[in-house]
Amino acid sequence: MKTVFTRTPTLKDCPTHYCPGCGHGIAHRLIAETIDELGIRGRTIGIAPVGCSVLAYDYLDVDMIEVAHGRAPAVATGMKRTNPDKIIFSYQGDGDLAAIGTAEIIHAAHRGEQITVIFINNAVFGMTGGQMAPTTMLGQITATTQQGRNPADHGYPLNVSELLAVLPGAIYIERCALASPAHIRKAKAAVKHAFELQVKNAKGLSLVELLSPCPTYWRLSPAQALEWIENEMIKVFPLVRLKG
Repeated sequence: MKTVFTRTPTLKDCPTHYCPGCGHGIAHRLIAETIDELGIRGRTIGIAPVGCSVLAYDYLDVDMIEVAHGRAPAVATGMKRTNPDKIIFSYQGDGDLAAIGTAEIIHAAHRGEQITVIFINNAVFGMTGGQMAPTTMLGQITATTQQGRNPADHGYPLNVSELLAVLPGAIYIERCALASPAHIRKAKAAVKHAFELQVKNAKGLSLVELLSPCPTYWRLSPAQALEWIENEMIKVFPLVRLKG
């Protein structure tokens, strides 16, 4: 029988704990494939903060550090400055990077820290029960916006990539989606480019935002969650290469 699919070595052979239809597993594979294709497994250090992203170390067979909520860019800064030969990346959700960690990511980008950031945007706080996140869309129902997000009470969704793209220390910013095979192929190219810049010693911060399904807290089936990204989420968070 012809082999049509194999597990890339940096992706561990283990059961997943993620909910059915969650996009984290896809994102893990894209990162693992990139690390293997670039031959940087022995040089790579990943940083995962609190949130659904925190258990990335269970799936990626590289050195990993678990850090406090929102603090991944600060720790990544220290790791890269003291280990300039290493490839340092953070793996962060929107409840982490765009909320408690806003200051860390903005200042890391503004300083031009030589790190790679993979930003998972599923528009909710996933680990803590599906509460409204800074990226929750107008009208979106969450555990803390039962009538939908109202701009008068809750403000507007935060477009992190657009915010960071204006900072001089950010050298590459792109938003992709994990909603279809075509989108995933583009996401893979973006993730690989972000890592390649660091491998080539380019000075500055690279960030790839990935629109990712969360069927459990969107109250949708996995198939419906993918359609919701296509039909609703991309309207608010357009897929675009903003810089680099």
